[in-house]
Amino acid sequence: MKTNIVCWLFRCSTLTDVAPLLVLFYGGFQVIYGHLTLGAFVAFFGYLDRLYSPLRRLVNSSTELTQASASLERVVELLNEPYDIKDTPHAKPSAFVEGKIEFENVCFRYPNSVDWVLNEIDLSIKPGETIAFVGMSGGGKSSLISLIPRFYDIQQGKIRLDGIDIRDITIQSLRNQIGMVLQDNILFSGSVRENILFGRPDASEEEIFQAAEAANAHDFIMNLPNGYETEIGERGVKLSGGQKQRIAIARVFLKNPRILVLDEATSALDLESEHLIQESLEKLAKDRTTLIVAHRLSTITHADQIVLIDNGEIKEKGTHQELMRMDGAYARLFNVQNLNAIPLEEITQK
Repeated sequence: MKTNIVCWLFRCSTLTDVAPLLVLFYGGFQVIYGHLTLGAFVAFFGYLDRLYSPLRRLVNSSTELTQASASLERVVELLNEPYDIKDTPHAKPSAFVEGKIEFENVCFRYPNSVDWVLNEIDLSIKPGETIAFVGMSGGGKSSLISLIPRFYDIQQGKIRLDGIDIRDITIQSLRNQIGMVLQDNILFSGSVRENILFGRPDASEEEIFQAAEAANAHDFIMNLPNGYETEIGERGVKLSGGQKQRIAIARVFLKNPRILVLDEATSALDLESEHLIQESLEKLAKDRTTLIVAHRLSTITHADQIVLIDNGEIKEKGTHQELMRMDGAYARLFNVQNLNAIPLEEITQK
């Protein structure tokens, strides 16, 4: 079908290009030999141009329509792609949560993998509590927090939110309660305003400004060429790393979730940007259940709980002071990061 349409459009385009030349040649021949007056020929050629102009526009429009149809098919194909994670038949929406999170004997591995990423995780997080997950790369920290919004489903155990298994809560209402700031946040091609509004599309102008100010983003936004209407490009390519992070934080402020997830939110930033972002994150975490994944331990010493995860298991748990007194892997890692003379090889011992 598509091939037939393309061939038809090609023939029409060729006809509209070649036909005037044929008419010009034949009409000139008729005028030279007296079979047609010059006035009649000019009038005919003028009317022919009036006929072909809309025909050319129609052909061009048809070409654009064909291209758009192909793009639409790809979009529809994406929208029709089935979700890996779906609501269970008995799932119910949750309008409000306090923020108590419990992991009970949680075991998890990624689809098509035989190796366990998390093994028998037991953990309780109180409402409004800040908990930090630390440890070597690949230990399972990011995998653990990705289970809370049900980006993946666990194979064993339970994860409860306010005492309810998260599989008994609809995915949309569950994720409405969670705000995430990642190391590499997703920004879309559009204006600053539109990207902040992804947090809550029905927010007012004043609420957008308040969210940006809370995220320490308002000042730099106002210095952009068109302020909040400035186009930032695909994935925010026109902004610096620190500016993109502050836009993402403003989005979460606007969403105002009960649970906050920070996954390496301040890594790979310059000192000035890190200070501004750390300040806005502290305001954002106030009175919310906050889960932090961090490699820089100096940024999480204030946490109510610090959990060291290694090879998918909880190895140490407690406050910063308690873990330092234990003089275990956390204490050695903290001392190494703070330039105390402890060999790096010792971190993995025990």
